[in-house]
Amino acid sequence: MIDTITLTDGRKLDFTRPQVMGIVNCTPDSFADRSDTTEKAINSARRMIDEGADIIDIGGESSRPGSDPVTLEAELERVIPVIENIRSFSDIPLSIDTTKAAVAEKALTAGANIINDISALAFDSEMAEVAARHGCPVVLMHIRGNPKTMQDDPHYDDVIKEVVDYFSGRIDYAVSRGIDNSKIILDVGIGFGKRTVDNLMLIKHLDAFKKFGRPLLVGASRKRFIGELTGMDTDKRLEGSVAVASMAVQNGADIVRVHDVAQTKQAVAMAAAVREV
Repeated sequence: MIDTITLTDGRKLDFTRPQVMGIVNCTPDSFADRSDTTEKAINSARRMIDEGADIIDIGGESSRPGSDPVTLEAELERVIPVIENIRSFSDIPLSIDTTKAAVAEKALTAGANIINDISALAFDSEMAEVAARHGCPVVLMHIRGNPKTMQDDPHYDDVIKEVVDYFSGRIDYAVSRGIDNSKIILDVGIGFGKRTVDNLMLIKHLDAFKKFGRPLLVGASRKRFIGELTGMDTDKRLEGSVAVASMAVQNGADIVRVHDVAQTKQAVAMAAAVREV
């Protein structure tokens, strides 16, 4: 069991209980909870902190299926003022959700503590160097393709084995580029180049990824597969999202990335208690 992971400032994330990561989308086009102004993003962060979030994840580029990339300048304009402002009133751990090394560099300098890279360091060849130099935790997520194309008829013969193999390769790459293995967090990439059945299989068999000895992050909040199974629109997927987060924790998740912090916090506390009995 991984008890802690050390942040850039020496503090530790405590994995003796599930960590709830609140999502702050500094974007006009994310599929849920868009914060298209700095003020809205900061207010969202304040609310999540008040609700008990353990981490705030800040992103300035939508990665919803079919989305297009934004320019470096636009992404920086969206996220850096938010990070700086949060740092003026809170020391909560912050992660920067980006695939651009230049964004990660400036975000870490502004006060972020973690890099959350949906490409597992693959989209920008300089990202690993930034993470290694700062000594920060880095989330390596499984994705097939890129956000623009990832849902164009994805298929797996054995999704668990293929994601395990992917993680083996990306962990080796990260370590070869100077990232300490103890700084790596793994995200199975729910909804990123996955069919509904693939998402369900990954949640059910999270224990397969414990072999790596690294914390596991699951981000399923309000995603399309929940709507496909419940018939609910994006803004009505709270109950489904909380159920998935609870099952993920019971099956081994260490971090759940969510839009609804207060409700998820209670649910995963109970799921963790049952898991540990």
